[in-house]
Amino acid sequence: MKRLVLFLLLGTIPAAHGYYRDDSQLARVTVYWARGGRGSDRYTRQHKSATGLRLQQGHCAVDPRKIPFGSKVVLPDGSTLNAVDTGIAVRNRKAARKLGRTVNERNAIVIDKFFETKRQALTWANSNPPFVNVKVVPPGAPAVAKPNITTTQPIALNPTATPAVASASPALAQNLVVANSPSGTVIRNPLGRMAR
Repeated sequence: MKRLVLFLLLGTIPAAHGYYRDDSQLARVTVYWARGGRGSDRYTRQHKSATGLRLQQGHCAVDPRKIPFGSKVVLPDGSTLNAVDTGIAVRNRKAARKLGRTVNERNAIVIDKFFETKRQALTWANSNPPFVNVKVVPPGAPAVAKPNITTTQPIALNPTATPAVASASPALAQNLVVANSPSGTVIRNPLGRMAR
């Protein structure tokens, strides 16, 4: 009887804390633009989407079999994209299959984020990771207030203590590096200067 109660108790704890069901999906986020060179087709240059809406910032192309049109795609930074467009490369997941290093990355969905200019698109693409966890809110669902779809890892805020030997003489400190251990052991740096 005690085992049954323990089993039931342990089975309900993850569900109560929200760890039981994770709505996020791994996605390869690519970019496309209306002006500024290759990266757009004639429909995109005219701001035409597959749903008939005029393309603008905050829109994205998706595979409608996996993400229905009208859905909201929430990125890890909290920004929301409206799924209004599609394309062949998005549907066949070319970018994920080509760039993915793991099986999960190769099987990821592809989301193509729209920008007005090539410069804006490449700036965003270079400052964000290619694979992220996204949350998809289907059309007609209640609004979501900035979901937490990133992993929560504790951050150590305590700085490691530096030994008195390293702070006593700058010449001696060049050849010593403080190890990141609880004992604060000192290791000689083979390069002869402080590690960066």
